[in-house]
Amino acid sequence: MGVMPIASSTVTSGRLLSLLSLLQVRRDWPGALLAGRLGVSERTVRRDVDRLRELGYPVQAVKGPEGGYRLEAGGRMPPLLFDEEQAVALAVALRIAVGTGAGIEEAAARALATVRQVLPARLRQRVDQLEITAAGRDTQVGTDVLLALSSAIRATEEVRFDYDSPSRPAEGGPPRRVQPHHLVVRSGRWYLVGWDAVRADWRTYRVDRLRLRVPNGPRFTPREVPGGDVATFLAARFKGSDTADAWPCQGEVVLDLPIADVAPFAGDGVAEAAGPGKTRLRTGSWSWPALAASLLRFGCDVAVTGPQELRTAFAELAGRAAAAAQPRSPSPAGRGRCR
Repeated sequence: MGVMPIASSTVTSGRLLSLLSLLQVRRDWPGALLAGRLGVSERTVRRDVDRLRELGYPVQAVKGPEGGYRLEAGGRMPPLLFDEEQAVALAVALRIAVGTGAGIEEAAARALATVRQVLPARLRQRVDQLEITAAGRDTQVGTDVLLALSSAIRATEEVRFDYDSPSRPAEGGPPRRVQPHHLVVRSGRWYLVGWDAVRADWRTYRVDRLRLRVPNGPRFTPREVPGGDVATFLAARFKGSDTADAWPCQGEVVLDLPIADVAPFAGDGVAEAAGPGKTRLRTGSWSWPALAASLLRFGCDVAVTGPQELRTAFAELAGRAAAAAQPRSPSPAGRGRCR
């Protein structure tokens, strides 16, 4: 993004900007169509194209019955032209780039400084008013890994990698073989969604835990994730569901608390007033014991509306809690202690 040098006149300079803007939004432009859009002759268009070439823009002539021009990718980055909305969108995107965990924070900061420097004062003020703080970025992924996975997805090539999971650390065994379909960022972490042909099932992997091996495996035929939408599919997997984006265990209770004390902590549940000082809450979790335990965090009396599985889970938790409350012999030194 840069400032176009002044040509022989203000009119010519403005026309060059208009020509560049047109060339950036369409692959091929017939010369006659460009001339009509700019309100000039085709000869003038040819002269303006030559000026753009002198400024470093790789504008190529297109052969054909009508002839025309095409803005090609060059060996270096020439100045780019953005309208006001595009410039602000670019600045916003660069500000939030630090929250992606893609290891591009420093480059994004430099790019933002470059963009901000050439913005008009009114746009610079809008961008400066945007305050974004990245939270929870405890993992980083190398840009080279993201690019390698993206390339494999486009080429429909199987990837091979070692994977360090909490339950199964990689210990030099055979690599995992996965057909990669989607690379997704969620809450500052990158995930690979792929088809495991050996297990005949979809799998989700944290990208920061995998170490790619080379070369890639054979080509494969892409398939559609269940439900057709990868974002919904991933959200469902995080809830322990294999199908819809919904908790597999859902129940309803009445809490002995006013709705003002419940609603801020209801998460994706539905809270509604159920009388003076009481709140009806419909919510879910990945298991019945987990749902019962999450409801106990409100620290009040709980009346279960349904289903029976939730009542059973409360009874089981009560028994475990009673057993945990019984005094036991001290554990050996250094074990079982909170530090």
